[in-house]
Amino acid sequence: MACGDVCGAVTGGDLVGAVEDVVRVALADDHALLRASFRLLIDHTPGLSCVGEAANGREAVEVARREKPDVILMDVRMPEMSGIEATREICQSGSGLATRVIVLTTFDLDEYVFGAIRAGASGFLLKEVLPEDLIRAIRVVAAGEALLTPAATRRLITAYVSQPERQVSPLPDITARELEVLELIARGRSNEEIAADLHVSIGTVKSHISRLLTKLNARDRAQLVVAAYEAGLR
Repeated sequence: MACGDVCGAVTGGDLVGAVEDVVRVALADDHALLRASFRLLIDHTPGLSCVGEAANGREAVEVARREKPDVILMDVRMPEMSGIEATREICQSGSGLATRVIVLTTFDLDEYVFGAIRAGASGFLLKEVLPEDLIRAIRVVAAGEALLTPAATRRLITAYVSQPERQVSPLPDITARELEVLELIARGRSNEEIAADLHVSIGTVKSHISRLLTKLNARDRAQLVVAAYEAGLR
């Protein structure tokens, strides 16, 4: 997959061009050269600031608690504590952190990426990401969106439903219309596509999604995809 497949589109169709406040970014990767490259790019981009670095997952959690960044770029494979474990600690409901995680991976949707999304990550990027796509991704995630295109969503779904130990979890009390919206999100449909399919306005779709996020205790759209497939929706 080309980086643009994930970086170039936002599921939901509502791209936020710029963020008024400075987006505070932390870096977690055990390769110092990669961290230095990302820091240089971030610190020389208006509206972004690098506020901390970590060489392993444990340090990433410490940086998140100390600096409370808006976004962390998180490597998956790190010593002492993996990026998945660190993501889970940062994103768990009791952490008190609003930090969002973008997972960095060498391989397109490798075996660890779904675990990271399930742990609370808002999406993933290949480490060979183009500079402009990385900046775009940081701003999108900081604005509360998820880095999942329909193609990436389908691959996540395929990876999940193929797991032999898959458990089905019942959904809470959601309305029939909310269920329709959730099913369409799980198919990788954008807000505009959902509105067209259901013959409603974009504002109505956003309202349904907002209620789903609350009812399913989901941080963003990526978590809604996970919830849908854990509930057995296809």
